[in-house]
This record gives sequence, structure tokens and C-alpha cells, in this order.
Amino acid sequence: MKIETIAYIKQAIIGEIEGYEFYKLAAKQAKSQEVKDTYLYLADEERKHVIWLEDLLKQIDGEDNRFDLESVDPPPSPDLFRWDKLDRENPQTTISVFGIALQLEKSSYEFYGECAEKIEDPIARRLFKILEAWEKAHYDSFNKEYKELNDNWWAEQRFAPY
Repeated sequence: MKIETIAYIKQAIIGEIEGYEFYKLAAKQAKSQEVKDTYLYLADEERKHVIWLEDLLKQIDGEDNRFDLESVDPPPSPDLFRWDKLDRENPQTTISVFGIALQLEKSSYEFYGECAEKIEDPIARRLFKILEAWEKAHYDSFNKEYKELNDNWWAEQRFAPY
């Protein structure tokens, strides 16, 4: 149903804007330029997702017929980001940022996957599957590093069981 598809796209746009704003805030907190640049890169990816979704919405609403799935970039590798410049001496902020990022990314990829199963429009369904893969790649990147940060933090607090 067209109305349902439009509602999913609008909700997706809101989610992507939230991600964009979150990564911009995280960049302001970053201590190293490399980490700041990575957060800004992630913000830019979320901004691109908004543009794709807005273009799709215009097409479905009949305002514009120029949306082309071929213009949508493939999802990145989960190993795209190098987190070796993280602030490991004072990791509380980093752990918090990563924890929130994990929640945002997981919520996003689950949302896209669920919607892709319900959407009847084939172009919208395909874009949602692509965006699901994008958000899953972001999640995997954060999750791998989050586990290491978390383990190191607990060990430094002497709460580790060894």
C-alpha cells in the first residue's frame, strides 16, 4: 500500500537524521582528528541516506521520477573504520558514544529489514534492503571495537574475574 510505504520512508528519514545529528555531536567530543573525521564520515553517510530516501519519497508521491537505485552506493565493509586513534586513556566518553551508536545502528538495520518484508513497492523494498546492509555494516564495526573497549575498561576497574 502506497500510504504505508510513505509512512515507512518518513520514519526512515527521521531515523537517519537522528543518526546524522548524533555523529556530528560525537565528532565534537572526539579528542583525535582521525576519530573526529570518522564520526563526520558516518554523519555524511547518514545524510546521503536521507537524500536517497527523500528522492524515493518524491518519486512515490509522483513529484519526481528521477530516483535511480543505480546511484545508491553499495554498503561499506564492516572493517572500513580504523579505531586505533580512540582515546583509550579516558574511555568513558568513547564507550558511551559506541554504546549509543550500537543502539542506533541496530534499531536502524532491524527497522529496514522489517519494513523491506512489508513494502510492496519493489524499488522501496530494494532501497530498504540496501540501507539495512549499510546500518548492519556500521553496527558490526562499532560492536567489534565496543567489546574490546568494554573489556579493557572493566579490567582497568579491576572488575574482571581474573
